[in-house]
Amino acid sequence: MVLPLVVVLLVLTRVVGGDDDGGAGDDAVADVGGTPAPGRADLPPLPVAVPPVTPEADAACPALMGALPLELAGEPSRPVQSDSPYAYAWGEPPVVLVCGVERPAALEPTSPLIQVNGVDWLVDTSDPDSIAWTAVDRPVYVRVTVSADTDSAPVTALGPVIGATLPVQPVDAGG
Repeated sequence: MVLPLVVVLLVLTRVVGGDDDGGAGDDAVADVGGTPAPGRADLPPLPVAVPPVTPEADAACPALMGALPLELAGEPSRPVQSDSPYAYAWGEPPVVLVCGVERPAALEPTSPLIQVNGVDWLVDTSDPDSIAWTAVDRPVYVRVTVSADTDSAPVTALGPVIGATLPVQPVDAGG
């Protein structure tokens, strides 16, 4: 019974502070300051090409944009320069999200879709430098573009956010 009491007293002395500084009078209890909330990275604004904003995008995208994380797959958000309020980016090389893009031309009834965290994605690898993931089962199309050497971590992390803000709907494969 003596050992637990000694451990408790030792912990209390460390947290509350003992008089081991010779009575210097420093009454600070403990430094409980956490890490500051992540902010936008000190990267230059990223130019992002966007389609014209549609009424569908104006109706659906604000909820998604307001729920996007400041940090995605370990990368901080960064400023974007675009003609739409529905573009967002993280890190370098950048991960770029655009809400309200056009229906992908490659989306057909036989298109292979990948479901990640409840979102159906059409994956376009035709550009050797990037991969475009487009969420195709929502009221608007959402495209996430990553560098060719980036794995699915960004879309995996975005799946719950998209699922919580944009209701699922049947895929319109144009068939």
